[in-house]
Amino acid sequence: MNQSNTTGINTSGNAGQAFSQLEKSIFSALERYSNVHRGSGHFSKASTHLYEKAREIVLEYLGLEKSRYQVIFLSPRRASVFSGMLKPGSYQILSGHETGLSLGVDAVIAEKAALPEGTPFETGGGTTKLYGADWVLWAGQPDRFEAGTPAIINVIAFARALQLVKRFGKDAFSKGITENPAPREILYSDEFSDLQGNDLLKALRDTMVGHDVQVPTTRGPRPFINLDNSASTPSFRPAWEAFRLSLRMDARAAMEMADEVRQVCAGFLDAPSPDFEILFTSNTTESINLAAAGLGNQPIGEMEPVILTTVLEHSSNDLPWRMVPGHTVIRLDADKDGILGMSRLDSLLSDYNEKELHGRKRIRLVTVSGASNVLGTCNDLQAISDLVHRHGALLMVDAAQLAAHRKISMAVTGIDLLALSAHKMYAPFGTGVLVARRGLLQFDETEADRINASGEANPGGIAAMGKAMLMIQRIGFDLIEQEERSLTNKALKEISGIPAIQLHGMLSANPDGLVGKTGVIGFSVKSMMPATVARMLALSGGMGVRFGCLCSHLIIKQLSGFTPFQEKFQRLIVKLVPVLNLQGIIRASFGIQNTEADVEALVAELKRITSKANGKQGDIPSDRDGSSSALIREKVVKSQLKEFIAQGERLVFG
Repeated sequence: MNQSNTTGINTSGNAGQAFSQLEKSIFSALERYSNVHRGSGHFSKASTHLYEKAREIVLEYLGLEKSRYQVIFLSPRRASVFSGMLKPGSYQILSGHETGLSLGVDAVIAEKAALPEGTPFETGGGTTKLYGADWVLWAGQPDRFEAGTPAIINVIAFARALQLVKRFGKDAFSKGITENPAPREILYSDEFSDLQGNDLLKALRDTMVGHDVQVPTTRGPRPFINLDNSASTPSFRPAWEAFRLSLRMDARAAMEMADEVRQVCAGFLDAPSPDFEILFTSNTTESINLAAAGLGNQPIGEMEPVILTTVLEHSSNDLPWRMVPGHTVIRLDADKDGILGMSRLDSLLSDYNEKELHGRKRIRLVTVSGASNVLGTCNDLQAISDLVHRHGALLMVDAAQLAAHRKISMAVTGIDLLALSAHKMYAPFGTGVLVARRGLLQFDETEADRINASGEANPGGIAAMGKAMLMIQRIGFDLIEQEERSLTNKALKEISGIPAIQLHGMLSANPDGLVGKTGVIGFSVKSMMPATVARMLALSGGMGVRFGCLCSHLIIKQLSGFTPFQEKFQRLIVKLVPVLNLQGIIRASFGIQNTEADVEALVAELKRITSKANGKQGDIPSDRDGSSSALIREKVVKSQLKEFIAQGERLVFG
């Protein structure tokens, strides 16, 4: 299959060459794509390297010193807000318009000494080093300013486009285009147009971008196994095609694409346009920060507003609510399986809103995750919604972990606000969504225009998200849930039989009752650090998982049995040793592309790792020629991994 097929597009001269080289570079980055900075697998390390290399390329383009300046990648709106906090003359903004492309990415280049300290302008997802229920230790620069998963592929494309502009000239991407691809054709036509259900699922698995990339392991090259889908998913091939084609759209076509994808989103989420507004953002974190800001702008009268969230939440659905002026945050507990107490929710709402036991304090909003990113638990949103609305509050759902796995009906369930990210839905091109019941978000006209313009500055990301939603609908949520449950139950059954492993959360993907879980499996290995286990899974098994606190520190501490003294001690240690990485737990998470063979590979590696750690070999595949030889092979593979990363840089940036 030709990755750079340009059917229906005529280019000429420099534009043709520039687009051709850019497409090859982006595709090479996609083949190695995973979430950055906190993953253990080959792809995460490769993507992290490319993302950080993009900062260097921006500085090289401007002729600035790396030792003095910091590059921060932001959406246009975020860049505008952030630059307003900086001293004039200490920064500059390199807009995406510099390349002639609309990628939804701006680079703020600031003097390191001029970057602000304290609470960042947006919070959640990667902006913290450690946090508790009522305190936060913020991350260093630039992480504290890039809230949530960044638009990794778009940033890499932005940097590569700067290189090509230098080579081919300022008009490299704006001249020579003689045809505009039609938005509806991009969305509704593809090589799999005649496939549905299981046939489409198989076709997408077989063509998933990066599915056949070999990575070095201690037992030779192997196809990479992505078990980190909760962090970010690979790209559907048709989503990549939608992104690629949309790079060539003019402003009119881009506007048509945004309007059409809003309708796709409305159908996907059952959020009818007369009742809900849909805003495009850069990720879930930006969406929730916008929801918090919009809610904070609403008049509150004489009440003292309270926001009720839960201990399960990702930091992106916790920290932004702490920043809403004049609002108090309280939390609902969850048990060890991640199940929320419905009776406790009922009593809290009643105590605050009917019995008025807390003076003028009223619970105004309840905000919950649709599925836990740590345990996979899917609490009953319908039951939660019924209680919340019965007591006169609003319901917000962080659907980042839910939208690709379960059918959502905002109209039927009664969800008032919802946020999601396309990078967890097989379209990792820097687009998120905030859906809100009309009238809830209070922004003045200027701010509303800025929000809309910023989100729509990434037409390729919008197109890819719309395409991915349509693909998921054509597969069908019933089939997706069935496949996911089969893999999860197989993995849980096999892993629970390994004595050295402690599983966290439900031991079945479909227990009795209404509560289930997605394909997320959290676990710990006795007497082994999570980082060590994750590293061994990568080097010997060629698989990527995630470890640590997973941006969900409250539930991780609960699962780890932290006492108040231990939390205080942990906070002190991190203050004294800022480079310390918190270990937390290990998380494996399944996506559409995973199969039973991936589960079997994971189980075999875990058996081998734990058996080796305990000095017992038995029937587990092992290093027959001794530990010395094994250490040599591991050293060789680490060297090969460096070359794998370097090769990726050469393919992407030349």
